[in-house]
Amino acid sequence: MNPTTTAPTTTTPKTPAPAVAHHTVRLNGTELHYVSAGTEGTPVLLVHGFPETWWAFHRVIPLLAERHRVFAVDLRGFGDSAATDTTDTTGSATAAEDLHHLIEHLGLGPVHLLGQDIAGATVFRLAATHPEDVAGLTAVEMGLAGFGLEGLADVTHGGSWHVGALAAPGIPELLLAGREREFLGGWVFPTMTAVPDAVTEADVAELARTYSRPGGWRGAAALYRSMLTEGDELRALAQASPLTVPVLAVGSSGGPFTATTMSQVTAGEVRSVLLDGVGHHVALEAPGALSEAILAFLVDVDEQADHRARDTDTDTDSTSEPAPGADLR
Repeated sequence: MNPTTTAPTTTTPKTPAPAVAHHTVRLNGTELHYVSAGTEGTPVLLVHGFPETWWAFHRVIPLLAERHRVFAVDLRGFGDSAATDTTDTTGSATAAEDLHHLIEHLGLGPVHLLGQDIAGATVFRLAATHPEDVAGLTAVEMGLAGFGLEGLADVTHGGSWHVGALAAPGIPELLLAGREREFLGGWVFPTMTAVPDAVTEADVAELARTYSRPGGWRGAAALYRSMLTEGDELRALAQASPLTVPVLAVGSSGGPFTATTMSQVTAGEVRSVLLDGVGHHVALEAPGALSEAILAFLVDVDEQADHRARDTDTDTDSTSEPAPGADLR
């Protein structure tokens, strides 16, 4: 793992909703909602965590879209994507296949993939099982079952009650239905953010809008249920197919946890950035610092890809030259 660097925090810009285009597409047995921005550069796919939707990146998207084509998706059961079936227990495996089909549908691959929080298993599965889809992976405040993330559910050792509540069938609807705004604005964000006023009333209102729809908690429930059971599977996948793409780990309130996790599932070195004074919801709290780290990483990844492409072209040209004295008729 590369030496950890500390990036400065920046003032959170109170920008209006970005000029994004909204899309829906039916694939892999569901309907996904995603947004897009930017017209040039290599593609970036942003994958949110909990309690988020694509909106978590609404301050980051315009900063990245100056140089890249940017896409941010609502995972199955989140945001304005279709609610997942209440019997769905596949969680991150299904979500990873959704992303694979989305990338294929859009003709984007390979993409610069970013995942944060509970999306960790989803983006790891995608990068491990469909490496052709991924040019590089940025992991933000992200862990994996089988590598310590299960500890988040252990309330006797500092874990949080919300994991078990969300994973228990029917409990989110029983406890949180009709209280979405109070749960998000009164507990989640005050508890898990560190930058004052980073999460605005408008942010809470937009997120509460989608979590309050019928079946609005099902996506989160599916991912948390899979987190509690998929540790052995993810360890086996990491052993059989360690990541070979460049990886950037961005940590904040979780310290080096993300970098430590990713170093265990990656064949090469992991670049690490720590953001001081930032809570768990990095994209909302420090969009400027996060975007700077991402853009610098993407420059390196794209340059490495260009070098490999030139080397391949050179090798192809050299092998296609006729041998001395060959009959050229």
